[in-house]
Order: sequence, then structure tokens, then C-alpha cells
Amino acid sequence: MAETLPQTEASRSHPSDGPELRAAPPGMIEDTFIGWQCRIRQIAMRQDAGRPSEGMAPRVTSGNGEVLHARMVVLIVPRTPMESTAYFKHQVRKSNDRREVLEKGLTYLQSTHFQVRTGFSTEMTALFAPQSPAATDLAARREVWLDFAQFGQAYRLPCLTRILDVREDAYAATLWHNRLFNPHLPDGATIIGLTPDWERGLMGGPG
Repeated sequence: MAETLPQTEASRSHPSDGPELRAAPPGMIEDTFIGWQCRIRQIAMRQDAGRPSEGMAPRVTSGNGEVLHARMVVLIVPRTPMESTAYFKHQVRKSNDRREVLEKGLTYLQSTHFQVRTGFSTEMTALFAPQSPAATDLAARREVWLDFAQFGQAYRLPCLTRILDVREDAYAATLWHNRLFNPHLPDGATIIGLTPDWERGLMGGPG
């Protein structure tokens, strides 16, 4: 397990000059974070063709405050992703027209996909190239801290890390979601799972 973040680091503001971060009542961070993620992702799908916004790409630091990634795109995955994965896979495979694939994928993601926050797993994912040294490093650390901020809301979450097995539903869900935007992603991608420790997390902003 990585070293716990020092108090001076844990209590500072988000690097993007977001709100001051603080501890929250039990259950509050878990209750609000996924709902917030659903809202900003739905906005991104509807207004910006799905391009990852600031709140979808947290800064990643080690337990001692070392910046590992200034920006790492993460995905929230449905608890039961088989239906959406099958749809994404079908769209990618049936057409060589990248614009058509993207339009069909965005139509799906703009509708009801992000409307029910309880439909999503608390384990987020991040996709890396096959045999990525960066992914191997994240998994070896066992724990990293993710800094999220957008629209005046911010979260700082310690997350356990692991490499997903290619047979897991979350692996396929992450791969085919990403292929909507880049159909040429190779097989053998390394996908990291990131599970927050809600009780040690911090938040800032309205409410």
C-alpha cells in the first residue's frame, strides 16, 4: 500500500484553483461523486462530441504527492455493461466510416446512458497501450490519488489500483467505449481499475 498523503497535501486546494477540499460526512462523497460524473459526461456527449472534459481527466499523484500524470482520462462503467458493450462493438464492426460510428455512439450516450447514477460501478477504469509501462507502474503502486474538478466542484480520492483481466466485463466495456472514438485501438490494451476509498476522500464545492 502506498504511503498515506501528508495532511498538508491532503488539505490543499485542487491544482486548477478549485474550491478548498475538506472531509465530508460518511457516505456523502460516494453518494455525490458518481452522480456528478454522470452529469458532466452527459454534457460532454451532448455539447462537445464526447471529448473528455476536465472532470473526466483527473490529475494522478502518488501517496507522497509526486505527480504521476497531469491528466488521465477515466471512464465510469455500468454495473452490468453487457448491453452497451454489445451495442458499441456492433457499431464499430459494422462500418468503416469513423464519423458514422461516432454519431451512433454519441446518440446512445446522449440518451439515457448516464441518467441513473446507481447503474454505475464505483470502480473506474483507464485505458493504456498494450504492455504500457505507465499502467504497470500504476498497478504496482497499489494506491494513487485522483484530483477531479469541474464547474466549481472538486474531489480528491485515494484509489486502489489493479490491472483488469481481459475476460472481465469491465475490460470489454472500457475497450469498446473507447473504440467509438478511436476504432483503431489495438487488441491487448492494458486497462487499470481504480476503486475509491470513499472514507478517506475529500470534496469541495456547493453542498
